[in-house]
Amino acid sequence: MTTHPTDTGTPAGPPAGTAVTPQPVPQSAPQSASLFTAERSADIVADSFARTTDPRLRAILGSLVHHLHAFAKDVDLTVDEWAAGVRFLTETGRACDDTRQEFVMLSDVLGLSMLVETLAGPGQGPFTESTVEGPFHMVDSPPRALGDTIDEAAGGGEACLVTGRVTDGDGAPVAGAHVDVWQADADGFYDVQRPGKIPERNLRGLFTADDDGRFWFRTIVPRHYPIPTDGPVGALLRATGRHCFRAAHIHVEVTSPRTRTLTTHLFVAGSPYLDSDAVFGVKESLIRDFAEIDDPARAAAHGLPNPFRHVDFPITVQRTADR
Repeated sequence: MTTHPTDTGTPAGPPAGTAVTPQPVPQSAPQSASLFTAERSADIVADSFARTTDPRLRAILGSLVHHLHAFAKDVDLTVDEWAAGVRFLTETGRACDDTRQEFVMLSDVLGLSMLVETLAGPGQGPFTESTVEGPFHMVDSPPRALGDTIDEAAGGGEACLVTGRVTDGDGAPVAGAHVDVWQADADGFYDVQRPGKIPERNLRGLFTADDDGRFWFRTIVPRHYPIPTDGPVGALLRATGRHCFRAAHIHVEVTSPRTRTLTTHLFVAGSPYLDSDAVFGVKESLIRDFAEIDDPARAAAHGLPNPFRHVDFPITVQRTADR
């Protein structure tokens, strides 16, 4: 019995033993200018972003691609080196958690954080210079009253009174400015580095300047300290023969509705590593003397032991209208 193709709905094929000639698949000929070459690699990849509707994103990606490709060509990057770089970035991401930002630390030790802060700073004028935020501003500072202590642990260190006044470029007070401060303890650790051993939010405080723009609080004199070296950034520093220390400082961030946010540091004069800070954060205008005060009455008035240290840190911020 003969079976017909129509019986099963299967198209009829050629008779058995008949040679089949493949039919060419129509294709448009590629434009040679669009194919990847080492010489035009950056242009070809950057052109792939041409339909990006956000002009700023398009500009950033295009510039990034050109610089990355130029870097790879400049150092004649090998496949093994590229793979090692991918592993390093992967490990950097894995080292991040809710209280640690390894990528920020990588940006810091490469000087990128400091460059971005400097480029974004107020520039010329009487304004306080900015510096890096650092990787440990990971929790909100608790609101505190003017004059309060931020040293809840009382874990050692020299007692210190910090005073200052927030003004604008014309010298007018910025009433109600928020002054956010945080620092390491006498052993060089932030609270988030030693949970359970250091009280949560110790040596952190959010103060509101009075009507004259003034603020003051009690703390301890900060000391120099090492940034964490148990992750990829530490390995990078060891591989390049760099130290991991930061000069002694207090972080200060000033905000108000009508001024630009200022992120800065208050550095201790005479601290080690002022000239070789691991994240390049030191600016000469931010270094201050923490003078010893031997005045029992004044110490008692501020709730401090005698003698104590005092530093005054006037801060000048830029009004948003001045940008």
